[in-house]
Amino acid sequence: MNRIESRFRSLRDTGGKALIPFLTAGDPDLEATREIVLAMDEAGADVVELGVPFSDPIADGPVIQRATERSLAGGTTLDGILGLVREIRRSSEIPLVLFSYYNPLLSRGLDRLANEAAEAGIDGLLASDLTVEESGAYVEAMLARGLSTVFLVAPTSSPERIKRIAQTSTGFLYAVSRTGVTGTRSALSEGLTRFLRLLRTHTDSPIAVGFGISKPEQVSAVWREADGAVVGSAIVAEIESRSGSVDLASSVGSFVRRLRSGDS
Repeated sequence: MNRIESRFRSLRDTGGKALIPFLTAGDPDLEATREIVLAMDEAGADVVELGVPFSDPIADGPVIQRATERSLAGGTTLDGILGLVREIRRSSEIPLVLFSYYNPLLSRGLDRLANEAAEAGIDGLLASDLTVEESGAYVEAMLARGLSTVFLVAPTSSPERIKRIAQTSTGFLYAVSRTGVTGTRSALSEGLTRFLRLLRTHTDSPIAVGFGISKPEQVSAVWREADGAVVGSAIVAEIESRSGSVDLASSVGSFVRRLRSGDS
């Protein structure tokens, strides 16, 4: 059982729900990312998604696109991110998911990637543009090293695909709250509850909801139906607005604490 599975089991045993913040690794730089992750851990985050910057982030809205551009311009690489994880592991056991497009992962070599990720202290991976139908070799390589393979499932997926994705996703199942790219939204999708209840008929694994969740009240609403809430663009926007500030990490930590507590 890796850290992701252990955290969700602990939450389930105590009736708790997971808060899963996302940030782009290397924005504004890798040392700042390390400090932010540690601050989020202290603030009550349960799992952290580390975004691997990619030159063509087709699923991301403008906030994360800008973060990706800043990270790439600063020279962030997959090697650098794995080194960052090793540094985080010196002082934190928070579960970490590497969130990436498939090209950087495949280019690394799947077996090599799995070995290096596990050795660095990564607990799971999510390849956002990898279809479940083409994921056999990837899933085999990751599971062989005890890494979770988190998959996205969208409300537009057919019942057959939902079933297959639910069976393939390990660690947790990432439910996309609405169609479109990442970004903050003023309200959750009206069909979200129905979608989550459909997913529950196909899996006993934890279900986390992301895309468009940015406010404490939205996190609380998601928790009523799902096991976890993923907050990405709102956190990346907070990092962007505070970049260069000496209190960057503490400010992000305070934001995560508000999300956790439900305070507006």
